[in-house]
Amino acid sequence: MPKKAKSRRFASKADEAAWWAANEEAAADEFEKAVKEGYVGRCVLVVTGDSAVAKVRLGSRDVAEACKQARERGEGFHTYLKMIIHEALEAAKAARKTAAL
Repeated sequence: MPKKAKSRRFASKADEAAWWAANEEAAADEFEKAVKEGYVGRCVLVVTGDSAVAKVRLGSRDVAEACKQARERGEGFHTYLKMIIHEALEAAKAARKTAAL
């Protein structure tokens, strides 16, 4: 079993953002390694909007695939997830409009 990750504390959101930007690839690699070794179960992704929080449960395979696709596109993981959710919502809206005609 892998050792428990150390909790990190940051002086500000800007410091935290800088840390994640500098360590995004290493963190994704560690996550994928944990997935392959069977240490990752169901995940929770918290997406914050203007005034609401939505929690989406994703299976570890979906999270790993999203990490892979985000990296291939040169996007951050969360940015990529927000993008594909937005695209799916717009496509569903367009399909409803077409069906109503």
